[in-house]
Amino acid sequence: MADAPVLRVTATPAALALIERLAGEHGPLLFHQSGGCCDGSAPMCFPASEFMVGQADVQLGTIGGMPFYMTEAQFEYWQHTQLIIDVVPGNGGMFSLERPTGLRFLTRSRLFDDTENAWLEAHPAPRAET
Repeated sequence: MADAPVLRVTATPAALALIERLAGEHGPLLFHQSGGCCDGSAPMCFPASEFMVGQADVQLGTIGGMPFYMTEAQFEYWQHTQLIIDVVPGNGGMFSLERPTGLRFLTRSRLFDDTENAWLEAHPAPRAET
């Protein structure tokens, strides 16, 4: 098994730059992976004080020092996949903070290998504290 932690979520340099910009404007942020509906499957960015996570949410980790969550049901589907948060031109989700910037966060992914999956199995993702 690998000794180094396996990151369930990570971000590209472009995403980290936008996170830093948004945090400078809005203070602490929180990300929640949308599960569909109005905003498709976009990672949504909110002021941390304006979004309440629930007992059915799982924290995948942090990007740019900001927590990143998804629902437990989504996690069951995505648990073998590393999420890579990127930025592309376009409109963000209706309620996501990046919308006015002309950029939007985008989730890319890759499957974990067997060694990474073994490490992740031994280190379960924490459920949100409410």
